[in-house]
Amino acid sequence: MSSIKAPRGVRDILPDESWKWEYVFAVTRKAASDFGYREVHLPVFEHTELFSRGVGETTDVVEKEMYTFEDRAGRSLTLRPELSASMVRSYLENRMDRQHQPAKLWSAGPMFRYERPQKGRYRQFWQIDFEAIGSQDPFVDVESVELSLEIFRRLGLSNLEVVVNSVGCPVCRPVHKKALQNFLRPRLNDLCETCQARFDRNPLRILDCKNPSCRALTDDATGTISCLCEECSEHFEMVKKGLEMIGASFRIDNRLVRGLDYYTKTAYEVLSGDLGAQNAVCGGGRYDNLAESIGGPHTPGVGFATGVERIVLTMEQQGCSFGEAPNIDVFVISADGSSRKEAVTALYDIRRAGISADIDYTGRSFKAQFKAAGSSGAVFACILGPEEVASGQVTLKDLRTAEQKSVRRAELTDFLKTWLR
Repeated sequence: MSSIKAPRGVRDILPDESWKWEYVFAVTRKAASDFGYREVHLPVFEHTELFSRGVGETTDVVEKEMYTFEDRAGRSLTLRPELSASMVRSYLENRMDRQHQPAKLWSAGPMFRYERPQKGRYRQFWQIDFEAIGSQDPFVDVESVELSLEIFRRLGLSNLEVVVNSVGCPVCRPVHKKALQNFLRPRLNDLCETCQARFDRNPLRILDCKNPSCRALTDDATGTISCLCEECSEHFEMVKKGLEMIGASFRIDNRLVRGLDYYTKTAYEVLSGDLGAQNAVCGGGRYDNLAESIGGPHTPGVGFATGVERIVLTMEQQGCSFGEAPNIDVFVISADGSSRKEAVTALYDIRRAGISADIDYTGRSFKAQFKAAGSSGAVFACILGPEEVASGQVTLKDLRTAEQKSVRRAELTDFLKTWLR
C-alpha cells in the first residue's frame, strides 16, 4: 500500500520555519495595535454567493480558482479565496456600523485558490488582512498604504516599490469601459478565449490577464485615470498628496486594476525586486460598493492583504532577521534509572516556574542524553544521579561555557531564573 502524501499545492510548515511565521505575526500584531486595528477570527468557508457576488463572477478567482462544494443539505459553500468579502459580511451581520467608525479590523489565516503552484504561491496560502470599513476619507487609503509599509519596515524589508492607480467608480467606469472596448475591438481575435469572453461583460478584467500575449496587446490601452469623474479624480489627488506627505515613494501604474471586481477608486500594490515576475508582496485598495453587492447598505471601505509565505520568502532572500530561533532553556538528564523519578519531578518544577525545559523519553544512555541536550539548543543541562538525589543537590552545566556547579534542589528554580536573565 502506497503512503499518503499531501495534495499538490499545499505544504507543511515545520518547526524550522514556523518560528519565522510567529515572528511575522508578532510584528504584525504590534503594528496593528499601534494603528488602532482589532483582530477578528472569521470562518474558513462561506456561502458561495458571498464571493460570486462580492468578488465578481468574471474574475479569475470566481471563474477558475475557488474550491466550492455542496454540504449535505445541498447548500453551495466555498473555502474562502480572500478575506475582504468575509470582513464586510461580518461588519454588516454584526452591526459594527453602530460602533466607532471606521471599524478597523485585521485577521490572519489560510485562504484557498486552485492556482498553478510556484515558488511562494500555493493552493492553500496564509494571508494577513487589514480592513477599515465605514469611511470614504482618502486619508484612510493613505493609512492603509502607510500601515503595510510600516509592517514591512519593522520586518526589515527593503527594495520595495509602491504602485498605485484609481479604477474609478460606477459613474466613470462605463466611460472607461467604452474607451477600452474601442481600443480592444480591432485586437479582439488576438486575445485569449477568456479575454474574448470578457470583452462584453467586463473588459476591465482583460487588463488583469496573466497571458503574456494579452498583456502585450493591452500595453497601450486606455487607462482608467484619463476617464475618472470629478469625485474620483479629486479623491485620487488627495491620496497622492497624502502619500507624498508621509514620505512614501510611489509610482502610478495606469493598468493596475487588481484581480477582484469590488475595487473602486484607489488600487495599490507593494512590489519586491527580489521575487521575480510574481513580485507583489501586498495588494489592496478601496471597495465602496462591496457591501451593496452582498445585500447591505452603501458602506465605504479600504484595506489590503499580504501573503505570509511571500513575506517570509522575501525576508530570507534579503537576509532579514527573524529574531532568535526558539530553544529550550534546560535539558534535564538522569544518570540512571534510580534517579529518573527525581529528574521528572525537577522537570515539572522548572516548567511551572516559567522556564522552558525538556527531558529524554527514549531511554538514551547518560552520554547520549548529553548529546541530545546539545542538539536541543538548551542553555543548561540539569543533571541528577544517585549522589545528587542523596545530597538534595542538582548539578547544572552551562552548555555554552562548560562551567559546572552544584545547586541545592530547593533553590533550583530561583537559581535558574537568576542565571537566565
